[in-house]
Amino acid sequence: MIRFLIIMVLVVVGDQLSKLWILENFALYESTVVIPGFFNLTFLRNSGAAFGMLSDMPLLWRQIFFISIAVVALVALIVMQRKMGRENIWYTLALSFIGGGAVGNVIDRVRDGSVVDFLDVYIGKYHWPAFNVADSGICVGVTIFLLLQVFEGDGKQEEKLE
Repeated sequence: MIRFLIIMVLVVVGDQLSKLWILENFALYESTVVIPGFFNLTFLRNSGAAFGMLSDMPLLWRQIFFISIAVVALVALIVMQRKMGRENIWYTLALSFIGGGAVGNVIDRVRDGSVVDFLDVYIGKYHWPAFNVADSGICVGVTIFLLLQVFEGDGKQEEKLE
């Protein structure tokens, strides 16, 4: 459980420090090219969920919704960590990335009513929606978790057949 909490805190700290740097060095909608034709730093605010969903809801309802979802998710992650983290350290890594990302974005929502996004990946004129370190932590954690499920699931099915 200590590893889980340490990794989760590192994700939150990395997320919040990167957002603080953006807030101190960029004006809203300001953009700097990092890799031409592929990657910019662009300061945006997202008051909704992924891809701006729910952004038209009143602030109080959005905050209640997102905080409630984060609390439920964190409880589920802790329960999963207690079982799965003992079996495989990769589960600890995956679940702590997801938890750290959730906490990082909830901090923004409680403090500002929106999330700071700034990582802008694109090819030509086609842009992926801007995201942040917390979003990356969630995506990487979910990817690791799903890969573990796929590869461990195959082994468990073979064991049952034998």
